[in-house]
Amino acid sequence: MKQNQILLGILGGLGPMSTFRFCELLTAHTRATCDADHIDMIVSSRATTPDRTDFILGRSQKDPLPVMLEELRRLENAGADLIVIPCNTAHYFYHGLQRESQVPMLNIIEETVSFLKKGNVKRIGLLATEGTVQSGAYAEACQRMGIECLTPTEEEQGIISDIIYQSVKQNRPADTKAFARVAKNLQSRGCEKLVLGCTELSLLDRSEMPDDLFLDSLDVLAYKTILTCKKTPVGFEAKSNLFCNEVAK
Repeated sequence: MKQNQILLGILGGLGPMSTFRFCELLTAHTRATCDADHIDMIVSSRATTPDRTDFILGRSQKDPLPVMLEELRRLENAGADLIVIPCNTAHYFYHGLQRESQVPMLNIIEETVSFLKKGNVKRIGLLATEGTVQSGAYAEACQRMGIECLTPTEEEQGIISDIIYQSVKQNRPADTKAFARVAKNLQSRGCEKLVLGCTELSLLDRSEMPDDLFLDSLDVLAYKTILTCKKTPVGFEAKSNLFCNEVAK
């Protein structure tokens, strides 16, 4: 990466709404006194990328990786110095992308689990797509860090999947009460934090839930991206006490 201004490449569209929520987070939480203080970024929102969960679960033979590689090259050819992917499920293909990448890539799952480790969290509940859950990416990362990763029951996972695919992705109101019930059940199983391991879940209204129970992977990725782009992150402390601990260090 260059020593001066870093050009950020966002490999997005997975889904589109969470991609631009991520851009909003970067802009809202970068310390700035003028436009030029913000991160330079280029955004690929390839919404027609084949569904990641369907491919992971064998419900589709359409491999998302070739399409994602096309967008990776597009971003690199445009001069990107750093690549981020604001989608957890897409990180099933992370190593395939990383092998072809000419520039550094942040990993939302590794960054999130590392954040939990720094906060001395011992047990989490994972709220994510069925593809992310079945891939075991969070479970493996947590195991390496000495963290226990619990997942919803089959019925509860059905509720979470319905919220992601039938509500958020279709721009329809989500059943936040059902979401809260799943969250409460995981908390009753001893989970110290619930990880929003799907960036579509970042878009849910959680105003009536104990916000400090959650750690949003999209927030973590935004925080780490701002730092990696040599900017100063601000305002994350209100999102989770884990950010308070991080800032204090």
